[in-house]
Amino acid sequence: MKPVRLCLFSTIVLTPAALAQTYVVGVEDLPFAPHYNLDGEGQYRGFAREVLDAFAVDSGVSLSYKALPVDQLLPALQRGEIDLKYPDSPYWAGAQKAGMTLHYSQAVVDYVDGVLVAPQRQGQARENIRRLAMVQGWTPRGYEDAIDSGQIQLSYSDDLRQMIRQALKQDTDGAYFNVVVATHYLDNIRARPGALVFDPKLPHTRGSFHLSSVRHPQLIARFDRFLAERSAQVAALKASYRVEANLDSDYIGLEQWKVDFLERQKEKAGAQAPASSRP
Repeated sequence: MKPVRLCLFSTIVLTPAALAQTYVVGVEDLPFAPHYNLDGEGQYRGFAREVLDAFAVDSGVSLSYKALPVDQLLPALQRGEIDLKYPDSPYWAGAQKAGMTLHYSQAVVDYVDGVLVAPQRQGQARENIRRLAMVQGWTPRGYEDAIDSGQIQLSYSDDLRQMIRQALKQDTDGAYFNVVVATHYLDNIRARPGALVFDPKLPHTRGSFHLSSVRHPQLIARFDRFLAERSAQVAALKASYRVEANLDSDYIGLEQWKVDFLERQKEKAGAQAPASSRP
């Protein structure tokens, strides 16, 4: 399971008026860069922090960030120990949310969860996936029936680092995770760019991260206004952190120079292909 740490706080302090009301945002104690992570001093960083801080400044409120293990966030929200939860989705944890009235913001950022494979395996049929690497707590959407029937065996890891190692050693046929996060890890932390690539032909899931609350629907409405009125600012942050990089292409997660190189290679190969013999 994911390591349990002490609850960690970081606060943005604004105007004296804002000090009268501080809202606690429950966030995941999970390395999930570029979306979010805790730095060496336990401070919440990344795209999510910048968007939420920008909302706080724009709206004149004060936010503090409380990092908890993923499975403790929803109970903390229900008990009122946190005011807001990020990320969240109306499609997550349906059974645990039964009986709860949750208010969700508009989508903050889109994501894709799917399978990363060795480059030479890209384009294979799903039937060739026999062993799939997973991080504890994740659900491989689109593979449930094959798992239930025993066609696919799951190999669990405690974190992304262990899971990627399994896939690189070819102990598994692929690794299921958030594609942008896994690619960021390979490119910037493991320094193995391109060692695993997303296979868009295999089942994958598209969704969005939202901000949620039980007790503060008015704050969710204010956040929605911020997203609409400051859409250019949010878009600039997305581009800076590359959280939606090439999300609608086969090059999802890749840096732009790599996309340009691959496109040039594709054009070159097309130019060298023999002309059709068709009359």
